Amino acid sequence: MAPIRVLVVDDSLTIRMRLIEILAGDPDIAVVGEAADGRTAIAMCQALRPDVVTLDMMLPIMTGLAATEYIMAHCPTPILIVSASVNRGELFRTYEALAAGALDVFDKPTGKEVDGEWERKFIATVKLISRIRVITHLRAKLSSPPRDARTIAAAPRPDSPSGFEVVAIGASTGGPAAVRDVLMSLPPDFPLPVLLVLHIADPFATALAEWLDGLSPLRVACAADGEPIQRPGRGRVVLAPPDAHLVVREGKLRLSRGPERNWCRPSVDVLFESLAEEIGARAIACVLTGMGRDGADGLLAIRKAGGACLAQDEATSVVYGMPREAVLRGAAERVLPLQDIGPALVRLSAVGPGNGR
Repeated sequence: MAPIRVLVVDDSLTIRMRLIEILAGDPDIAVVGEAADGRTAIAMCQALRPDVVTLDMMLPIMTGLAATEYIMAHCPTPILIVSASVNRGELFRTYEALAAGALDVFDKPTGKEVDGEWERKFIATVKLISRIRVITHLRAKLSSPPRDARTIAAAPRPDSPSGFEVVAIGASTGGPAAVRDVLMSLPPDFPLPVLLVLHIADPFATALAEWLDGLSPLRVACAADGEPIQRPGRGRVVLAPPDAHLVVREGKLRLSRGPERNWCRPSVDVLFESLAEEIGARAIACVLTGMGRDGADGLLAIRKAGGACLAQDEATSVVYGMPREAVLRGAAERVLPLQDIGPALVRLSAVGPGNGR
């Protein structure tokens, strides 16, 4: 089998040489090039056609975000962001790069890791994303809805006319862009609370809610343990914080540091199964793009309880892993392209369970 061909891009010679050393030490990987700036990275990607690009965000001449946008539009290649960015602006650029087609993000080593642990995870991630088939990703120009649009919307409704009480969404690889698209397609007066689990590692998850809040017509914030789940009337989005399961118990949101599920914390299954038990037929759940099987069992539990269950289709998924597992288990009531999921949620919020859905 031919080795995985990797292009390493980082403006720090020390970091670049370290990444090359780690990658070259694996017999299944061949480093085919290195670059210290975004413009050179683009030229080498076009010339060498690597299987994977490891890409820093903070680059001279052309940033990692600009390089990602160009590569995904002109020579689509699996991109792994390798970054030490921790401030708000740099994290936002990381989310934008993920939305522009980069597949995953990996924190740079700090020197405090257990011996060999960072290296093993890095190699495993490179191998994993090398198997993902990426497509041309023409970067749409995004504009945040004016803040006034969130406050001028219809007055809070006393109750949802549908009988549904909550929407839950789970996503992983490709999730930031998919979640952004779904939330942007909801109206400012969408009546149901939206609970969201998105697999993204800390520290990159820390400002995710704020980034989504700037794009979504609905307000977005991280969940707080013990807060009441919002009643139908005026929706908002609540995101599971990094490294904590989000569940619903006795009408309240609860955060748990319980065992990982499907190697994930937060886990989509954990949230969905709590909703199946607590809310049952009054829950709407959706599994979006992602690697693995998290969410499939939970979606099936909600369907068995009578809730409405959706899954993203293969054609629009960056990785048809999580949705595929849900479909194979018979958990998905409907399988929809990404652009149809938001409108489907709007329709469900206006019709009762079992009535024309």
